[in-house]
Amino acid sequence: MQNQQGQMHQNMHTGAVPPQMNHGGHEVFDVHEVLSGAISTMDQYMMVRQYVKDPELLDILDRQYQFMQDEYNITVECFTTGQDPSKRTQSYKMKQGNDFVYGLQPSQPKKPAQSPTELTDACISGIMLGSAKSGASMKTMAACEVTNPVVRRVLADSVPNCIEMAYELSIYQNQHHYYQVPQLAQQDMQQLLNAYAPAQGMPQANNMNMNTNMNMPH
Repeated sequence: MQNQQGQMHQNMHTGAVPPQMNHGGHEVFDVHEVLSGAISTMDQYMMVRQYVKDPELLDILDRQYQFMQDEYNITVECFTTGQDPSKRTQSYKMKQGNDFVYGLQPSQPKKPAQSPTELTDACISGIMLGSAKSGASMKTMAACEVTNPVVRRVLADSVPNCIEMAYELSIYQNQHHYYQVPQLAQQDMQQLLNAYAPAQGMPQANNMNMNTNMNMPH
């Protein structure tokens, strides 16, 4: 045991770290949080599945669950071994178009469900949407802390998939009037759209400051 610890201590100083130990402290904690969050999301999908009424939403739920499960397994594998996973990462593809319906229509105020039987497709798709958004944020933060190049790539590749899932769910909600999208008045919108201009050229050094610094006594 002492020899193993001594060898590992020597490896740490020479840079010859075994692949499965090629992880920083912050990375380990953050990846644990990502994997725990993935399990929580899949558990939520499993629990609400029985209450889904719309076949379209059920199809979205099953496709997203299967994709998340594969992505979870890939992340666990590369995190455990520190090496390339046996299966390549994939890109999630949604089926819907990307046209949003803008404007507000009268609707009943929302309130929490009092029992599982009150869970509607609007509520379930909202739960799924919240999980996808949370996953995107969590994986982005974790990827910035990762030292292992394989794990960093897998997490970074996963972020666009979370965004795509969230986008798919927001479009589903919008098309069913669960998620309404207001717009600004046309005049306000136009002013804000034109509030920024392109940047040009490179920043120039301040010659006055440079000359002043050169003439200062040492």
